[in-house]
Amino acid sequence: MVARHDLATDPGLQEQLLQARRGTAFFARKLNELSDAELDGESLLPGWTRRHVAAHIGYNARALARLIEWAATGVETPMYPSVAVRDEEIEFGATLPPIALRNLFDHSAVHLSVEWRDLPDDAWRHTVRTIQGREVPASETAWMRSREVWVHAVDLANGATFADIPTPVLERLLKDITGAWQARGTDAGLLVTVSGTELAFGDPDAAVVVAGPLPDVVEWATGRGNSGVTASEAGRREPVPSPPAWI
Repeated sequence: MVARHDLATDPGLQEQLLQARRGTAFFARKLNELSDAELDGESLLPGWTRRHVAAHIGYNARALARLIEWAATGVETPMYPSVAVRDEEIEFGATLPPIALRNLFDHSAVHLSVEWRDLPDDAWRHTVRTIQGREVPASETAWMRSREVWVHAVDLANGATFADIPTPVLERLLKDITGAWQARGTDAGLLVTVSGTELAFGDPDAAVVVAGPLPDVVEWATGRGNSGVTASEAGRREPVPSPPAWI
């Protein structure tokens, strides 16, 4: 039997698909390390157990697969009917028996990967719409998935850290987050810099500068901790502020 490969030919997209699949494999490893009883434990997200995180990642794959089907057929297939329906789905998924929850993750991840594989090269440019209402090319689904699986692998609270996330993913994630702050005007007076690089985001005339290694800066920017960053104002060390809201 002849092996089947992705129909996408763009090198940049191929790299994004690879990062998303690697992130999915990393999430799978951290999930599989947990016993069934440990799924009931708290995640790093307030109000969510590890069950909620696993259910969210499973249903997220199904939702992104619907966008790929939209791009392939031209028939509008939204990620979810509404945000409320998405939230209800996650709450339901968190109540599934452990074997069903694990199967949800496994089967949905394979389904999305196959949808990606079989999408014709020209269809990756077709426009679809995210749950937030953004109109994006279908190629954006690779980044949308990558962001979810890498960050939520950390949220499983099973030993994964932001240092495990590849540098290209961290850099793009930080650009996304700070871009959202800028669009809302919530980064006024704040400059974020990454140690050992020329990466800087925010107000160049800011009074407060938050700095640190890339993994620690992204951890802080996503609201998941600040132990690896410092803050200064006029050259003086200050308490690290909470980051502006990202999502």
